[in-house]
Amino acid sequence: MDNEPDHENVEQSLCAKTTDEELNKSLNLEASLSKFSYIDLDKELEFKNDLIDDKEFDIPQVDTPPTLESILNETDDEDDSFVLEDPTLLNIDTIDSHSYDTSSVASSDSGDRTNLKRKKKLPDSFSLHGSVMRHSLLKGISAQIVSAADKVDAGLPTAIAVSSLIAVGTSHGLALIFDQNQALRLCLGSTSVGGQYGAISALSINNDCSRLLCGFAKGQITMWDLASGKLLRSITDAHPPGTAILHIKFTDDPTLAVCNDSGGSVFELTFKRVMGVRTCESRCLFSGSKGEVCCIEPLHSKPELKDHPITQFSLLAMASLTKILVIGLKPSLKVWMTFPYGRMDPSSVPLLAWHFVAVHNYVNPMLAFCRGDVVHFLLVKRDESGAIHVTKQKHLHLYYDLINFTWINSRTIVLLDSVEKLHVIDRQTQEELEMVEISEVQLVYNSSHFKSLATGGNVSQALALVGEKACYQSISSYGGQIFYLGTKSVYVMMLRSWRERVDHLLKQDCLTEALALAWSFHEGKAKAVVGLSGDASKRKAVVTDRMVEILFHYADRALKKCPDQGKIQVMEQHFQDMVPIIVDYCLLLQRKDLLFSQVYDKLSENSVAKGVFLECLEPYILSDKLVGITPQVMKDLIVHFQDKKLMENVEALIVHMDITSLDIQQVVLMCWENRLYDAMIYVYNRGMNEFISPMEKLFRVIAPPLNAGKTLTDEQVVMGNKLLVYISCCLAGRAYPLGDIPEDLVPLVKNQVFEFLIRLHSTEAPPEEEIYPYIRTLLHFDTREFLNVLALTFEDFKNDKQAVEYQQRIVDILLKVMVENSDFTPSQVGCLFTFLARQLAKPDNTLFVNRTLFDQVLEFLCSPDDDSRHSERQQVLLELLQAGGIVQFEESRLIRMAEKAEFYQICEFMYEREHQYDKIIDCYLRDPLREEEVFNYIHNILSIPGHSAEEKQSVWQKAMDHIEELVCLKPCKAAELVATHFSEQIETVIKKLQNEVLLFKFLRSLLDPREGIHVNQELLQISPCITEQFIELLCQFSPNQVIETLQVLECYRLEETIQITQKYQLHEVTAYLLEKKGDIHGAFLIMLKRLQSKLQEITHQDEIFLNLDTKEDPSLKNVEETMVETIALCQRNSHNLNQQQREALWFPLLEAMMAPQKLSSSAAPHLHSEALKSLTMQVLNNMAAFIALPSILQRILQDPVYGKGKLGEIQGLILGMLDTFSYEQTLLETTTSLLNQDLHWSLCNLRASVTRGLNPKQDYCSICLQQYKRRQEMADEIIVFSCGHLYHSFCLQSKECTIEIEGQTRWTCYKCSSINKVGKLSENSSEVKKGRITPSQVKMSPSCHPSKGDPAVKKATSEPVLDPQQIQAFDQLCHLYRGSSRLALLTELSQKRGSESCRPFSGSQSGPAFTSIFQKENFQLQLIPPPVTED
Repeated sequence: MDNEPDHENVEQSLCAKTTDEELNKSLNLEASLSKFSYIDLDKELEFKNDLIDDKEFDIPQVDTPPTLESILNETDDEDDSFVLEDPTLLNIDTIDSHSYDTSSVASSDSGDRTNLKRKKKLPDSFSLHGSVMRHSLLKGISAQIVSAADKVDAGLPTAIAVSSLIAVGTSHGLALIFDQNQALRLCLGSTSVGGQYGAISALSINNDCSRLLCGFAKGQITMWDLASGKLLRSITDAHPPGTAILHIKFTDDPTLAVCNDSGGSVFELTFKRVMGVRTCESRCLFSGSKGEVCCIEPLHSKPELKDHPITQFSLLAMASLTKILVIGLKPSLKVWMTFPYGRMDPSSVPLLAWHFVAVHNYVNPMLAFCRGDVVHFLLVKRDESGAIHVTKQKHLHLYYDLINFTWINSRTIVLLDSVEKLHVIDRQTQEELEMVEISEVQLVYNSSHFKSLATGGNVSQALALVGEKACYQSISSYGGQIFYLGTKSVYVMMLRSWRERVDHLLKQDCLTEALALAWSFHEGKAKAVVGLSGDASKRKAVVTDRMVEILFHYADRALKKCPDQGKIQVMEQHFQDMVPIIVDYCLLLQRKDLLFSQVYDKLSENSVAKGVFLECLEPYILSDKLVGITPQVMKDLIVHFQDKKLMENVEALIVHMDITSLDIQQVVLMCWENRLYDAMIYVYNRGMNEFISPMEKLFRVIAPPLNAGKTLTDEQVVMGNKLLVYISCCLAGRAYPLGDIPEDLVPLVKNQVFEFLIRLHSTEAPPEEEIYPYIRTLLHFDTREFLNVLALTFEDFKNDKQAVEYQQRIVDILLKVMVENSDFTPSQVGCLFTFLARQLAKPDNTLFVNRTLFDQVLEFLCSPDDDSRHSERQQVLLELLQAGGIVQFEESRLIRMAEKAEFYQICEFMYEREHQYDKIIDCYLRDPLREEEVFNYIHNILSIPGHSAEEKQSVWQKAMDHIEELVCLKPCKAAELVATHFSEQIETVIKKLQNEVLLFKFLRSLLDPREGIHVNQELLQISPCITEQFIELLCQFSPNQVIETLQVLECYRLEETIQITQKYQLHEVTAYLLEKKGDIHGAFLIMLKRLQSKLQEITHQDEIFLNLDTKEDPSLKNVEETMVETIALCQRNSHNLNQQQREALWFPLLEAMMAPQKLSSSAAPHLHSEALKSLTMQVLNNMAAFIALPSILQRILQDPVYGKGKLGEIQGLILGMLDTFSYEQTLLETTTSLLNQDLHWSLCNLRASVTRGLNPKQDYCSICLQQYKRRQEMADEIIVFSCGHLYHSFCLQSKECTIEIEGQTRWTCYKCSSINKVGKLSENSSEVKKGRITPSQVKMSPSCHPSKGDPAVKKATSEPVLDPQQIQAFDQLCHLYRGSSRLALLTELSQKRGSESCRPFSGSQSGPAFTSIFQKENFQLQLIPPPVTED
């Protein structure tokens, strides 16, 4: 288990040394690392409560684990492999064909082939955690690597291994060994051997640092003695020839190692020495022919964990391109776990890393494995029976692809992404602590070895793709440090100690962040903590001392950085940014001594800083988080706010402070002068335990103006209100303005306040002062509130003798002051007796009040000297009765006096007690303020259950007696009342209404639904005679509204109604009724007769008035209105008449309009001839829609007048008709032309879309990631989508991406679909546009073409259906239109026209069954030709 030095002294010395010395120190500490490993485990156990639920993803134990042979025989591309939750992780089409410019030694194209999947950006963690990692250049080693390349032709570095020594392999086959002082200790191998073996591709040092294994690019392996530098073994037959060594690793057993070659095979190497001869036995653990392994990691345990039960198995983790395996090498070869990846990005690098962690009080190894951007954690445990259990822990989702994973300790991991950025992650919270750019390292990549370029590149394409970013041999970790091998340098990284992290922020002048980080160490919430040991209190004490030092530094910096000149606001802003932080942390650390002594003294050097400091204390004082302020600070605080004229703040502060240490008299004087009455009361109460003096001071201010009858100022009203609240608090045992009076003082304070209130005279009273001045003043100030205070106090009283005496004494004084004095208003007197009535009504009442006093009050309220304040006196008496005072009066006398005083609410209260509800109606009707409420009252009595039938009958009878008053008051309310409760007695109500005007209003409200009455007309069942009576009244009082009303009325007889309208000579109404009856001709004759009479009036006027201006002639306007109504009548009914019946309507109308023109001679033209010609033209235009033009012309020419050479007079009419015809013909031709052009454009685009081919983006299936040519199944189809993705049909079917619709198979793109399973095909074009269901083009393999005799094919061809390509083309065509298609618009218009011709003058279609294109919000006409699409 990797650990970092954890002792504080050691850590401090590390901070002080140079970079070279750091390495020496850390390497020399190897011997002491074991004890720190235990410390690390202890810390793990200490934080066990913060760990995740380890059984979240439990992998079940298998009874019979699979054998290695059975796993080797599995195919790597099984169909039921582990599939990730997020399908977007399979996004392959973001592969970048350009190489990333890296410092790879052997390959120039070993870059990041994927655009990073930046799903989310983590917040900047620097301000939260500071700099977690310290990275340093090992200058000595770096210089000697460069020197070796120049002097001995060592070549560039290729691999690194670190223990107490550092081994660096080179491209020319040399191994450079450096000691703790970065001195070159050994140079193993030679360039001649390097020419034979190739570059060193892997290194491994055993546990005791005595042996070094070197793997070469051409497959050889050498073992060296690190003490003497001798070559011990040269192994050439351990694995198949022609493959490079990718990994070679010692296990904990120094005689056992494992290696992994570029063929994907894994071998176990056993080193033996028999009779002085060193040998090596090789055993194949995994064959590359069954799946290529590209990463291996044996489990290493530290010496202190050598007795751990899991170590006896010698576990080895292997990562192939499709799965993870964990096998045990001892005591016999056994497979303990297999875990499939699922589908991954083929270019991502598999990574493995072991570490011992403490979970639930047990230390067990945890395997981290990752590929791409997901890290999985597997906890490995051994049970009592000896079996191994593997439990999957919470996995880590990242927004970048990984190329290296390193444990730096059990809770902190370091990740390297594909753009060479380091990410420090806290494993438990998955929070990113820091991100470091390490491109300056120029990291070495192992791409050439994975491609096996030294042996001819005989590796699979998949392994070569993984090797693009492989850097396994360039990064090595040891003792909590990580070493990175660059092309010319070696860098080391380690966790900074907590103190170093804080100091690092201080050096960068980030004092606020340094304090926040230190506080997180103090609270135990920081991550990746190094250097803090001991129990929690000890750790807090150490951090607190450091924070105090920073705070002093912060205060000095605040004063030094203050701008010397400029506006005072700039200085204030400077200190407001800094001083509150000092105050906050001093209070968080509970160091008030520091805050009010050294810090305050330091900041007091600057007056602005001092002021800001004092203002910072305010919120803490107001929230009672800061007590025990020193007297000097308290005094300065009050003076500061007083100087800034912030007296309200001063008051708020005083009532939250312990002011006993201040000059009480001075504070009281300041409060009084500045009207801080709350603070003054608080100082008296808390500072001197004096409760009466503040009352006396306030009374002296408000009593004189009240006694003189003057109006109080706003300031005096505030004082009076505070006085009332203060008295209430004192009597209730509460402190003013907040808190509670000490319990031992409560009885004393109550007695003092009562004794004060009932004093006969005030101190230093003038001779003319009236008795009981304090109670009198409070009653004058606010009677109701003062009595409420007393009522609350009486509630708290206990029934002891003294309390009863106090209550009776107070009541007697109240009566004496108010009843014997005429200064009080009726409202005030009423408040007193209401208060008394409430007290007397209590079941445990002990008060006595003379009953005659209540009678005097009744006389006072009901028989005043003047009639003013009528409503006030009534309200006061009502409150008195409702409070229980009713028992104090004789009820009959009370009713008599209330009626005499016109107190109708009092009468209602009394009648309701006696259930005389009918009399209450009289109360409402007599009361002008509430008369309209009578309807609701009657309705409630009649509808709400609980009233007897007799009571309801009496109420209804009373309402019937007053029906005329009710109708006169509100006709609609009266009608609603009658219709709701007594619809069968409507005729009785009508008989009672003798006044015809009232009857008309009542019937209109009852029958006309436009009046707003909320009654179902069908339930009323009103007889037709009542409706006809209403129509007759309507003809009398409102003849202009008859037709509108008839249109909404239902229940009337046509014949009788026609007689009524004829009686009142309402010809238009008669014509309407005849039309409704079906007598169209009769209705037309009446309208024609009216029109002719109007025309005769015009002719008669022409004979009398020849020289008058006729532009504004009202008679002509009447002719036009009548003619329009007649034309409307003809139009409404012409649809249902035959040709002959239509001519019988229209021709008489035309003749009537032309008659005046015939009568006028050419010598004496008609005054209105032009106007009449215009009206006649209007008739002709409307006729043309129903009567053929030849018939009209024939009728005109047959006229005897026009048949004798007067054709010129109607020339204008005929030309107008011809113009209309020409206009309509042109419109028709233009519309036809536009539709033809539109159809041609649509067909052209449809043909272009159908013939357009699809262009796939890649040549491999996006699901199985294999090239489509490689699949051997002859029956497989290739599916290409318009989005460019390509699939095998079998792969799509396995993902359930097929949909059957009407016997046809439709495909959906697996990658573009937001959900993998779509329930049904949506026809919505927006769905298609999003790519959820995408049309596809199918390329069939030859064996799949159906035979001619296939019945299914015959059935398909019998119906004209579109194939998928045609459907795609049609969808693309639809997308070209941004609105509704022209054909849809024309279709709807034609439907509207047809419906209008079938249903004349019916209402427009509406409702949910009909939704028009024109009613859509996004509808807009396109007034430009469609866009031309380019292929």
